Amino acid sequence: MIYVATRPIDFRKGADGLALLAKETLGHDPMKGVAVVFRAKRADRVKIVVWDGSGPCAIFEAA
Repeated sequence: MIYVATRPIDFRKGADGLALLAKETLGHDPMKGVAVVFRAKRADRVKIVVWDGSGPCAIFEAA
């Protein structure tokens, strides 16, 4: 499943911070097989957080 956060986030957060934010705020844990998409304030960039199965969550950034 893919979830999209509607509010912008601080793009200085790393994988662990974004995973925690997704779990606490959105109720979706990236370590349970979901992908969460976060956007920057200007909506010109996104970060996608997923669990790759081998370690901490991976972040994919796109501009």
